[in-house]
Amino acid sequence: MVSQSGLDTELPLLKVKDGHPRLFLNLQLMVEIKRNALFRDQDIFKEIKENVDKLEGSDLELENPLIRDGHKSPSHKFGTRAAEAAILFLILEDRKYLEISKDLLRITIKYYQIRNDNNLNIHWYNFSRINALAAFDWIFNYLSKSEKDELGRPLLEAIAFMADHPNRRDIFRRNGGGVQSGFYGPNALPWYAGVVFYRTGINDLLAEKLLTSGFEDHIKMLKHRSKRAGDDGGSNSGVIGYALGAYPWAAFNFFHTFFSATGIDISKRWDYLPNFVNYVFWNWLPDKLEFGYGDAKHLDNALPVGLLSLHLEQLLHFYKDDFPQMEKVARYLIKQLSDVRQEDFPYMRFLLNPGVDKKASLGFLQEVPIARHFENMGQVFFRSGNRVDDTYALFTAGGSAQHKHFDDNNFVIFRNGFLALDSGTRPQPGIHLSHYYCRTVAHNCITVKMPGEQMPKYWGGPSKKEEDLPIPNDGGQNELIGGHIFAFDENEQYAYVASNATNSYHEAKVEEVIRQFVFVPPDHFVIFDRVRSTKREYSKRWLLHTASEPEMNSLQFKASHQKGVLFCRTLFPKRAKIAKVGGEGKQFWSDGKNWLLPELTPDDWNYKGMNWLDNEHDLFGQWRVEVVPEKAAKEDYFLHLIQVGDGAMEQMTVSKAIACGNSLGVGFQYGEKEFEVTFFKEGDTGGEITIFRKGRKILEENFTTDLKSQKGFLD
Repeated sequence: MVSQSGLDTELPLLKVKDGHPRLFLNLQLMVEIKRNALFRDQDIFKEIKENVDKLEGSDLELENPLIRDGHKSPSHKFGTRAAEAAILFLILEDRKYLEISKDLLRITIKYYQIRNDNNLNIHWYNFSRINALAAFDWIFNYLSKSEKDELGRPLLEAIAFMADHPNRRDIFRRNGGGVQSGFYGPNALPWYAGVVFYRTGINDLLAEKLLTSGFEDHIKMLKHRSKRAGDDGGSNSGVIGYALGAYPWAAFNFFHTFFSATGIDISKRWDYLPNFVNYVFWNWLPDKLEFGYGDAKHLDNALPVGLLSLHLEQLLHFYKDDFPQMEKVARYLIKQLSDVRQEDFPYMRFLLNPGVDKKASLGFLQEVPIARHFENMGQVFFRSGNRVDDTYALFTAGGSAQHKHFDDNNFVIFRNGFLALDSGTRPQPGIHLSHYYCRTVAHNCITVKMPGEQMPKYWGGPSKKEEDLPIPNDGGQNELIGGHIFAFDENEQYAYVASNATNSYHEAKVEEVIRQFVFVPPDHFVIFDRVRSTKREYSKRWLLHTASEPEMNSLQFKASHQKGVLFCRTLFPKRAKIAKVGGEGKQFWSDGKNWLLPELTPDDWNYKGMNWLDNEHDLFGQWRVEVVPEKAAKEDYFLHLIQVGDGAMEQMTVSKAIACGNSLGVGFQYGEKEFEVTFFKEGDTGGEITIFRKGRKILEENFTTDLKSQKGFLD
């Protein structure tokens, strides 16, 4: 955990060094930065130089400065170009780049003033604004007093204006995310402005205020992220697109700039970050895919690796000497990635010293367990191995509310394809997002229908052609993080999770919703649900979503995706009604309506960005199977056996239902082993698993009621 050494109350006012530059780099760091740029990273340096050289002698003009959403305008990029020109000047000592940087700062400041005066946003991300501040800092020593005032005063005032309204809602697409989100909007700018303008004489009172508040906010951000990651690893959000995308910049940029400004390596006081590699490893599916959790678009479920190589090198830069296991895994992952050039901070690699690959042994892969519980993230990952043809699954309950859905006790299964998946996608705008995609009905969960229930809102809104309809009553959950995983165990023979999602549902309709989830490697899952409603007439549904149309056979069905196949058999209720829902006209069916993707027009703010919308896309989920008890009752039990395999698997293993006293269960055979898995119907949550090999009992034990301790880096 974090060893802060009282730093949360120790402001850096007296520690910021006099002189410039001091944002990301200083005179001492410039020796190594210059060497990296001219030799090790010469390709990046050459590209930066070519981009800036194109601007020499050109007329700099703002493109549509009053556009409603600044995110759609390239004009904000002048701030980044100014930083590129400034670093070229420091490295090459060619004054033409100094003049280009000054010109770029002038037009950048003009753009900021126009946007601020008209109550318009600059951009969703603060990156180009941080770069503009860096540019001013890097050329500060070479500006006349009048130039410092000409450029510095309006830049400081513009940045302060953007950052001084954290709760404003009157600016369209202004990122109001604070310390518990990505922290990459204007709320994070005070630190950078404070570092640059502290004791410059331009407006020392304002600069000191920004420096102090910016420091305090970044410490709050780091505390929150440390708590979220715990000793397992993780991020502010379980949506890996955010975790591997812009979220890491907030911490890394703060570490770099605190060091360049004060000479203190603050990263060592926040030792939760190395475990982030652990989280990346468990989210990584074959062919660089991911599970599609939360607000993922589900276009291809490709792991968002564009920034991952750089983020991993950042971790190596800060932590390689103290975390050797992290270093092994990080270098293993980097080897599987291509180096994608990024525009957010083009000069960033010049700052890094990730060290040399020692060709470490990959023996750690042999030590990976079959399951890993990320306690603070509310996620359990399962895998039968680390190969392309292995089985992978994710179970979720609780965790972070950032971009999470109403999906406690949900599971996703992958084996050569997405066999049990999260359905829907995230059009912006479009009420498919808020009325279907985020709802319990779009996930592999339990719904309990209470007539008249008003479901909570989610983010998003209608397109121009859509009516802003009431949220449908899907019978789902009304709390994002009401559930929690209370039991977890894993060994070579099986992995087990028990989760209570009762508080995720409206208290007026349920008294108990508990799911027990058992993975029997390599290819079987046993899922038991105890559901008790407050009234017998509140109908319950057990849901499983598929990419393709399922083939139904009594209480069993089969579905496939790509090279994988899933069989699912309902053992209990004995006389259940099982049906498939979906296909054209019913892909996203909920509460009597199909919540299709929007038909956008040029009048919609994100019209060009939504050209991928397609109702028939397989990973949006085209079908689901619903299991409903034949007779209404307050208490119902759902027990399912799932088997996955490759496309050549034509039939499911033979199984038998077990009903004995207070226990329900299933017996089945796979290879040389026979399994019996049972669960308690009443009282304490529990059960038992027994395994035979060739008639000889090799394991018999009760399911745990505790959370297994995990001490290793990967286990």
